[in-house]
Amino acid sequence: MVSRKYVTVIGLEVHVQLKTNSKLFCPCSSDYIGAKPNSNVCPVCLGLPGTLPVLNKKAVELALKMSCAIGGNIQKESRFHRKNYFYPDLPKAYQISQYDRPISFGGKIPIRTADGKKFIGITRLHLEEDAGKLVHATSDGRLHGFSSSYVDYNRAGVPLIEIVSEPQISTPEEAKEYVLALRKLVRYLGVSDGDMESGSMRVDANISMNEEGQPLGVKVEVKNMNSLRALQRALEYEQKRQMEILSSGGVIIQETRHWDDVRGITVSSRSKEEAHDYRYFPDPDLPLLVVSEDLIEKMAKSIPELPWEKKERYLFEFSMSEEEAEILTSQRELAQYFEEVLASGAPVKPLVNWMKTEVIRSNKEGKFDFNNPEINPQALAKLVKFLDEGKISNTAAKDVWLVMLDNKVGLEEAMEKAGVTLGGLSAEKLESIVSKVLDQNQDVVKEILEGKDTKGKKIKFLMGLVMRETRGQAKPQNVEEMLRSKLHG
Repeated sequence: MVSRKYVTVIGLEVHVQLKTNSKLFCPCSSDYIGAKPNSNVCPVCLGLPGTLPVLNKKAVELALKMSCAIGGNIQKESRFHRKNYFYPDLPKAYQISQYDRPISFGGKIPIRTADGKKFIGITRLHLEEDAGKLVHATSDGRLHGFSSSYVDYNRAGVPLIEIVSEPQISTPEEAKEYVLALRKLVRYLGVSDGDMESGSMRVDANISMNEEGQPLGVKVEVKNMNSLRALQRALEYEQKRQMEILSSGGVIIQETRHWDDVRGITVSSRSKEEAHDYRYFPDPDLPLLVVSEDLIEKMAKSIPELPWEKKERYLFEFSMSEEEAEILTSQRELAQYFEEVLASGAPVKPLVNWMKTEVIRSNKEGKFDFNNPEINPQALAKLVKFLDEGKISNTAAKDVWLVMLDNKVGLEEAMEKAGVTLGGLSAEKLESIVSKVLDQNQDVVKEILEGKDTKGKKIKFLMGLVMRETRGQAKPQNVEEMLRSKLHG
């Protein structure tokens, strides 16, 4: 039997909710999270007779900004079409989208792979409105077995951009990296919050397999992946499923499948024969979307340093590791704070370590906001400099950091509250702490004096107690010398 080598081909369609206050064609609020069902609706987004859509300028600007960032070929004239299908979450029985004349064609997104950098091409980027949301009355959230469904139209009409990739993704891992790169980009640009869990960023995947050197195989569309982990798991499952079918001489059916996260499998939803004919036609209520050179130039100028550009600069300029550069460029505000502290005089390496540990941990705990830092860059620069110069210990620096956060005070006051002094402890203070520890641990002192500490574990125990009392401000060598001096006279 001849062993055949199969190649995986993946293309992704990513829907990104734009960060606007109102919907794409009406003034209703686009903030549907936590809103009472069907409270953010009006005759326009419900598609009532006699209503006319009015395009949201902010949504167009954000779409142009994204197009510029990916290097897309922006179309000065684009058109909205009606995409017709009948489903309960679509109040008008059609979706306003863009078909053959999108806002931009082309572009690329760089990703990191095991073999180095790889560019994933972009087919198109277009504007469209979102559908409503069906809520299924099931206990486990599965798509099958529900007894009733409810529809909430708060999301209907919310502005989206759809970014369609070329079929150039070769593995589920690359698909995850691509979505990570897109999410980071939309956050850097302020285009979207990119939150997959809340539905601000949704991904549909097309995956096929073919023998190496042969034409592309039959593609299967996979939907309902609401996290990066779900995306990777779904594609890994589908890759394995298709491989087993082809290896046994079977045939892949073109269909749409839904990811069941509970069971960890994809489930057939709609076959090719049942696929919708969307009957696209130009929306008669909306004129051509014409964008000027001035607007394109304005959006291009508003683009900050892109995340992959910043990462490359950090690797080169600061000699960071790949992991460090990835962490510090993961959020635009985090990178900005890092650079402000650096500009205030902090040494690079100690600051990188501090950002990776204390700053990010405090942010996750809700104590530190990158958008509105509780500790100004100059204060942190000074603290890190003291640490680097050996004027305070790492433990003492952490104590001061927490006091600054918890009490909203400056560096000097925090050091005073934490009992931290530059240059460590005085000999008198250290002697006082050593005496206190010895007095409180007379049983250990007795064993040492009786010669029962042959391995030195008990003296190390006492050293640990002294270091804890001094919050790391004393030098271990000085502590050991003073302990031995007091113990053995």
